[in-house]
Amino acid sequence: MPCYLCGARQSDPVRGAAPFKRGVRRDRQVLICPNCQIAHDWKADLDRCGRCRSTFLLCRLGEIECYSCGEVRPQNFRPPVPDTPGLDPALTNEVEQALSRVLSGLSGPDASRAHR
Repeated sequence: MPCYLCGARQSDPVRGAAPFKRGVRRDRQVLICPNCQIAHDWKADLDRCGRCRSTFLLCRLGEIECYSCGEVRPQNFRPPVPDTPGLDPALTNEVEQALSRVLSGLSGPDASRAHR
């Protein structure tokens, strides 16, 4: 998942704390790269807990949980905004093509062996 502000991708982390921060924005989990943490007021764009107003939220399995106070609420699914920074149309197209190649290969004569 890329940084939602600039599109930078996280590389394999070294041992220790990850430099990318996590947050929830528009009920979807996002990552914020170290450069954007410095250059932007990144917490201002994040969703907040309805009870304690914390931005320390985690999105999982259709729920949003606040790590500060423990409140859990259902995730409201919203379609992504088309002009969201960080979405790379070329990368999206490349991934779609790769999936198409892999999935079309599973429908051939060797498909039954792939599921064993």
